[in-house]
Amino acid sequence: MKSAEFRDLSLEELEAKSHELRSELFNVKIRKATGQLENTAKLRLLRREIARAETILREKRGATT
Repeated sequence: MKSAEFRDLSLEELEAKSHELRSELFNVKIRKATGQLENTAKLRLLRREIARAETILREKRGATT
């Protein structure tokens, strides 16, 4: 997801997306530890998407307070 797409989401949707990405990252880490993960680049992509979501979430929270 691009940064512009994250910016179009509401605060609640961003929080839900961040939670969804974190749970997906957890599952991917488990699959990597058990040797079932073929695409290890997915870890990096998920971490970056979480960072994007959290950054924009922080920006939006700062704008509302």
